[in-house]
Amino acid sequence: MTDALLPAAPQPLEKENDGYFRKGCNPLAQTGRSKLQNQRAALNQQILKAVRMRTGAENLLKAATNHKVREQVRLELSFVNSNLQLLKEELEGLNISVGVYQSTEETFTIPLIPLGLKETKDVDFSVILKDFILEHYGEDSYLYEDEIADLMDLRQACRTPSRDEAGVELLMSYFLQLGFVESRFFPPTRQMGILFTWYDSLTGVPVSQQNLLLEKASILFNIGALYTQIGTRCNRKTRAGLESAVDAFQRAAGVLNHLKETFTHTPSYDMSPAMLNVLVRMMLAQAQESVFEKICLPGIQNEFFMLVKVAQEAAKVGEVYQQLHTAMSQVPVKENIPYSWASLACVKAHHYGALAHYFVATLLIDHQLKPGTDEDHQEKCLSQLYDHMPEGMTPLATLKNAHQRRQLGKSHLRKAIAHHEESVREVSLCKKLRNIELLQEVLAVAHQRSQVKYTQHQEDDDLLNLIDAADIISKTEQEVEIILPQFSKVTVTDFFQKLGPLSVFSANKRWTPPRSIHFTAEEGDLGFTLRGNSPVQVHFLDPYSSAALAGAKEGDYIVSIQTVDCKWLTVSEVMKLLKSFGEDDIEMKVVSLLDPTSSMHNKCATYSVGMQKTYSMICLAIDDDDDDKTDKTKKISKKLSFLSWGTNKNRQKSASTLCLPSVGVARPQVKKKLPSPFSLLNNDSSLY
Repeated sequence: MTDALLPAAPQPLEKENDGYFRKGCNPLAQTGRSKLQNQRAALNQQILKAVRMRTGAENLLKAATNHKVREQVRLELSFVNSNLQLLKEELEGLNISVGVYQSTEETFTIPLIPLGLKETKDVDFSVILKDFILEHYGEDSYLYEDEIADLMDLRQACRTPSRDEAGVELLMSYFLQLGFVESRFFPPTRQMGILFTWYDSLTGVPVSQQNLLLEKASILFNIGALYTQIGTRCNRKTRAGLESAVDAFQRAAGVLNHLKETFTHTPSYDMSPAMLNVLVRMMLAQAQESVFEKICLPGIQNEFFMLVKVAQEAAKVGEVYQQLHTAMSQVPVKENIPYSWASLACVKAHHYGALAHYFVATLLIDHQLKPGTDEDHQEKCLSQLYDHMPEGMTPLATLKNAHQRRQLGKSHLRKAIAHHEESVREVSLCKKLRNIELLQEVLAVAHQRSQVKYTQHQEDDDLLNLIDAADIISKTEQEVEIILPQFSKVTVTDFFQKLGPLSVFSANKRWTPPRSIHFTAEEGDLGFTLRGNSPVQVHFLDPYSSAALAGAKEGDYIVSIQTVDCKWLTVSEVMKLLKSFGEDDIEMKVVSLLDPTSSMHNKCATYSVGMQKTYSMICLAIDDDDDDKTDKTKKISKKLSFLSWGTNKNRQKSASTLCLPSVGVARPQVKKKLPSPFSLLNNDSSLY
């Protein structure tokens, strides 16, 4: 089952040296995954409508004074809340629709959980970017129509990525391209007026902001989600497929962990630090489960040391799923995580715990010490299975005493059966899990196997057996770990590189309008030298030279000579071009950087200025820190952005990931130097 209807090879653009980007899947393709994603989009729209109705009803309830009106509003509000709950349950059903994302190869294994992609609305960059190019860069914006179209096409393609490495590269390319766009067009002192809307993957609640960082964080989330879908799609009947699944889940955990550490104040439930921490745990647990399946793939031989190894591997999987279930049961994650996910984590914790006890029981009952057996090695392995042996037993004595071995083995079987019964009970309590037939079949077979084993060795005096099997120490030969995203392996060309090098021509710098300098080289002497990288600067200007008298200044950047664009030319190339004119008249256009401390322009018909506008359907919380400030002090708190992404001050001030700052008059903000997009990726701390 594949959604990649277009070739995975990169498709070059019509223009040379302009980079490339991959195309997404056909959004109209009637594959199982596309149908599921379309249902998710439709549900998101219904949830948005219901949330708006609830907000209106709550406002009306506060404003109404008539008793009959208030009763009617309460009735309507009850209906809307019920409808929202039904929509949430329907969305949970999509999140647990694991069958669509599994491998097409039939395997008798418990399904793995993928993450659904976040949905978004269309965004039109054209008007805003054209105005900014004309206003800030002073260039003809119509010359950049193709570049703006390429950016919008790339964003549209990212809404339907193919479920393979080409899809991951597509999303990473757009993420890196956003770094260039942010530096080119998003000054730190004002909002651009472009509204980005993304829907929560788990709750379907929309979040809208005029902040490019919401776009970047959502793309990162989708990269991690796509890795989970790749992992669940791998063929779990082959060693290579299981190794690919382990790698995919580790990479998903790495991307989600990078998102958690980089964007610390996200306005969406699915990207809150607490939720991301749980999702990272879930991916690592599924990677550990795939490691166990890889070890068991060749078959489990009924041999003492092999059974010890497999038992500890199963105990490891059960342990990580038990930790995951505990994390899912904590507030506030518990309120938003799909109930079926938490139930499945509990089911797997009991299932793999039961397998561990079954394997230990098998090695104790089926294997007896014989002459020539390595007693020391077996004693060491048995002692490493437990923190402590049951009371009155020692490893060597138990190995030599057939009765003790059998009694201890049967106590492990009883514990295995108890775990199996608990896993079956958990499935019966969750409607979504009851619909997964493969899950019930796997649990039933494992349960029956333990019961048959116990029945074969059951004796009349088993009720007098008071030995309590100790917990098995978990151990694994392959400890799964987070694999950080490798953005450096993805080559991206700045769509708007014609504007000039980012070191000078960026949104956080200002310069004078281009000035035309008409001069001649007298006897081959230009009257100045050049320095710097692209773009080059005028240096050591002779004040009596033709260029100086024409208006050139030392430190000016040369942007063009005659009709040749010089923004990307080196010193030697510009000097060669200047000398090629001989003593003819030369027209050179230059710009000068303005004082970085000067305020930037903040009036334009296409831009939102002043108070930042944040639209969120999640919550509106007022910061209580300002309550103690009286009118006498006349101190007004500095307004914080709803997305205070990774700022250390904001991290200390706001413990909640879902809150709006109190309304206040913004103080003049100190201008910060905007780093390049690639320097951001190498920083282990927060981006901003």
